[in-house]
Amino acid sequence: MQNLVWLNFCTAVITLKNKDMYKRFIAGLGGAIALTVVHEIIRKNFNNVPEINKVGEEALEKSLENFDSNITNPDQLYAATLAGDVIGNGIYFAGTATNSAGLLSGIAMGAGTVLLPAKLGLDDQPVAGSSQKKLMTVAYYIFGSLVTKVIYDQIK
Repeated sequence: MQNLVWLNFCTAVITLKNKDMYKRFIAGLGGAIALTVVHEIIRKNFNNVPEINKVGEEALEKSLENFDSNITNPDQLYAATLAGDVIGNGIYFAGTATNSAGLLSGIAMGAGTVLLPAKLGLDDQPVAGSSQKKLMTVAYYIFGSLVTKVIYDQIK
């Protein structure tokens, strides 16, 4: 009997944790989509703004070279990069912005997006070519982390 009670308790805890995990992922995905929408609208309508997509496309192309593969169609490269960005950012925000890190997770991700491309052998000009691009890049990720936190607080 004691084993059955323990098993039921463990099952309930796992179920609760899994439900919370799904809520975190939904919130993270919401933040990532919000970040992407803002980035795309601004990128397509203004000059001297971050083009995070270009860094992602270059990273994807270099990664595919390691597998003797490539994406030759620019639209397909853009779509693959966009999907990867949304999924990756969603997972990141789910794990960081839904807890006490909140705003700090956006600052960290934005700073990494500005500082890491050059260190990884990528062209950093699309995100770090001017002070305005640097600040806007960090602001995009802060926005994504805040949207994630708001969504999570509403559904938890």
